[in-house]
Amino acid sequence: MAINIGRRRFVALVGGAAAWPVAARAQQPAMPVVGWLSSATAEDQAVRVAAFRQGLAEMGYAEGQNVAFAFRWAEDKRDLLPQLAAELVAAQAAVIIASDGPSTARPAVAATKTIPIIYQTGGDPLKDGLVASMSRPGGNVTAVTRLAKSVMPKRLALLHQLAPAASEIAMLFNPATRDPDPPLSGIEAAARALGLELKPLPAGSERELAAAMDALDRMPGAALLIGNDSFLLGSRKELGALSVRHSVPAAFEHPEFTASGGLLAYGASLMDSYRLVGLQAGRLLKGEPVAELPVGEPRKFELIVNLKTAKALHLTVPASILGSADEVIE
Repeated sequence: MAINIGRRRFVALVGGAAAWPVAARAQQPAMPVVGWLSSATAEDQAVRVAAFRQGLAEMGYAEGQNVAFAFRWAEDKRDLLPQLAAELVAAQAAVIIASDGPSTARPAVAATKTIPIIYQTGGDPLKDGLVASMSRPGGNVTAVTRLAKSVMPKRLALLHQLAPAASEIAMLFNPATRDPDPPLSGIEAAARALGLELKPLPAGSERELAAAMDALDRMPGAALLIGNDSFLLGSRKELGALSVRHSVPAAFEHPEFTASGGLLAYGASLMDSYRLVGLQAGRLLKGEPVAELPVGEPRKFELIVNLKTAKALHLTVPASILGSADEVIE
């Protein structure tokens, strides 16, 4: 199947095979193929692919020596995911990595019920309906999740420390997300415990996000907490820039958010998460059944503070936060 020039160019950045000749599909690959399915671009995920390769290397696998790669990038065109998943099945992938949460995992699951699938997510695989249990997934899907029930309240507490004058906390959330974890009621309770009022702002589309930011402009002095969701994750860079444009102290999970100007990022390390995906893939390649491979959860958490943004917002960053930060952007 033809590959567009843009996808072929980006694949070169991560050194993967973008396509397999039609004739080769009828033959068993000479070495196991790891398929990578993503709604993003190779450029966006190059660092995460590198972390995955590290985990795979720790299991004894190196590209070109005893494993091959087949990358498929939707380049933000999510409607291409079913076709790209089918291509990975045709390439006889030994395992498929669905790198962008359940929205990427579901097209892979629809394409195959036999090839093992690992997906990386910030949510709860049980609530996604993709595994039967965390210890024994039961089907052909397992996961690595950054889920940690204490993370969102901790992120809220850090935001409060950085912006103590803000008595109102606006929270972006996607109303289409099924069974968010932690639930919105749990965040409201955490806010009340800090003497704060939580104002939920729905944002599950570009139009809703624009309306939410307009509403935020009518809340002078408020701070912004951003919930975990695939739409918000995909908008992480734009959210960082928006928080600067609207002069609001804001906290999110992802490092790209602070790199784009957001004040604070705190959450499980994405790099540690993708490294763990590599370890999981290595275990599957060694013959462990996917149905019995427990869902993985990273143990490393990262705090990133954008000191430049703090100064622009006339905020003083406590020494305790500076001292515990994994990265300070100046």
